[in-house]
Amino acid sequence: MIRTVAVIALDGVAAFELGVVCEVFGLDRTADGFPGYRFDVCTVDGGPVRSTSGFALTPTADLGPAADADLVAVPAATNRPSVPPAVLDALRAAHRRGAWILSVCSGAFVLGAAGLLDNRECTTHWKYAEQLASRHPLARVRCNSLYVADGNVLTSAGTAAGIDACLHLVRQVHGSALATKLARRMVVPPHRDGGQAQYIEAPIPHTPTAATLEPLLTWMLTNLDSTVTVDELAARAHMAPRTFARRFRAETGTTPHDWLTGQRVLLARQLLEETGLGVEAVASRCGFGDAATMRHHFGRRVGATPQAYRATFRDRAAGAWSGGGPASGGPAAGVRAAADRSPEPEPVG
Repeated sequence: MIRTVAVIALDGVAAFELGVVCEVFGLDRTADGFPGYRFDVCTVDGGPVRSTSGFALTPTADLGPAADADLVAVPAATNRPSVPPAVLDALRAAHRRGAWILSVCSGAFVLGAAGLLDNRECTTHWKYAEQLASRHPLARVRCNSLYVADGNVLTSAGTAAGIDACLHLVRQVHGSALATKLARRMVVPPHRDGGQAQYIEAPIPHTPTAATLEPLLTWMLTNLDSTVTVDELAARAHMAPRTFARRFRAETGTTPHDWLTGQRVLLARQLLEETGLGVEAVASRCGFGDAATMRHHFGRRVGATPQAYRATFRDRAAGAWSGGGPASGGPAAGVRAAADRSPEPEPVG
């Protein structure tokens, strides 16, 4: 379990990334049924540090709370060539005793300096991925993931991906229901399927105390080009259709049709970014059947046509095609909330 959290703020800390950890673990929501945490923002000497936005932050402690914290988090900070030795020692000690270690964005460089990324899968903002891999050649950097969990070390990409990582950790420690409840409280998706053009296969919810739909969701992800009905999915999950529909919404927060359409749009975005396939070929590969159907769903969820999305992406991220990583912003940056989508008929294929 996580009961104590220590956030290490270095000089040059990014306010938003620090705020993400504070929002998830630093607010007292016990009156609403959420777990409570002993929460400290720590600096090397207990003195103020300056944020990248120019204002000073006053911590609650020096590095002392990191000595017994269940979670030690490092938000993004100015990408410096060196890290205070006391911070590295605190991270190594926390890792040795089995504490969770979390980095947000360029905070991964601090974990790397402590040797915690050696022979481990990890990620950071796509802009820094090559630099992280170069500086720490033993790290297995996954530049196209929103977050990566490897053992007790969790690294995340830029900005809002830190929210996804924190919710993933809440889900792992406290269960899917509480993570979904917290996401609803924060007005964010409980499982983001790629909000910026730095992708992860959609995190599949897992509740340790109950059977889940994880095997079925995995099958659906690997068979996006198949046409299936809700009844067929229910039979594959060995459930009655009504039971399946209730369980599916409970574990994903949406209907089978909406979830599958979202995954297909996600794959279409990736193919439009990373390949030269024509729109018809992309539509077929993603299971939309034809380009007109894909344009309909793509436009509603991304806010642009597939052709415009591809053109905008190439304009904004020409360097990504040589390995630099995709860019964020433009039509790729926004996905409409589920509440803005009108219901669509089954089948889900």
